[in-house]
Amino acid sequence: MVSVPFDGGRYVEHYLGNPASLSVLLVANGTAFLVGVSFYVHSDPSLAALPSILYPLFADSPTAIALATLSIATLLPNLRRRVRNAPVNVPLAYLHTFAFVWLLKYGLWTVVALTLRPDLYVGFTGAALWDYWGIVLTHLLFVVEAFAIPHYGRTTDRALKVALGALLVNDVFDYALGYHPPLRYDPGLLLPLATVVLSVLAVGVASRVFDRLGRVDPLAPGPGSGGAE
Repeated sequence: MVSVPFDGGRYVEHYLGNPASLSVLLVANGTAFLVGVSFYVHSDPSLAALPSILYPLFADSPTAIALATLSIATLLPNLRRRVRNAPVNVPLAYLHTFAFVWLLKYGLWTVVALTLRPDLYVGFTGAALWDYWGIVLTHLLFVVEAFAIPHYGRTTDRALKVALGALLVNDVFDYALGYHPPLRYDPGLLLPLATVVLSVLAVGVASRVFDRLGRVDPLAPGPGSGGAE
């Protein structure tokens, strides 16, 4: 039997470099974003209970999709050229880094959160088909989409540190202030701990899979504070 290695980069080049497939992906992301926002509009607590500046911290999955959509949309000027050679700069490095870690974290978080209480979510009939399997499978697509981003994006050490800080702030907002995504059970201590681990894991994976941007990060300390990245 002949073994054919999986070449993920080739598929990324094909789908993200092609106008039709890139457009379909952007439309799919936009639709998923609206579905996610609708969930948080009708949840308890809901978006209406918060000032708009806090929406990105509360609506975790829609925030991940929004960041991913912005990241992928930066490829539009690069259509019909190699995706791998898409232009990069410091602001884009931050955008791609944030999009990756938010997608990876909240794609995995949803699987963890629902699987911790299988008695409340897992089932094979009726509403459970969506309430567990549908939601888990759609959120695992977050992870797939996340791993396309390092193919065209870059990061910096400073961007990774800022992303970790932002994820941890999100964790404090979710559990210390009680604005975690609505669940059918009290998160207790295990889920918050798992969430913090996922924050660290997401940034750790980003550090491994992204190439570094070969220029100075203006948010890094100056030469007198340790030099540029």
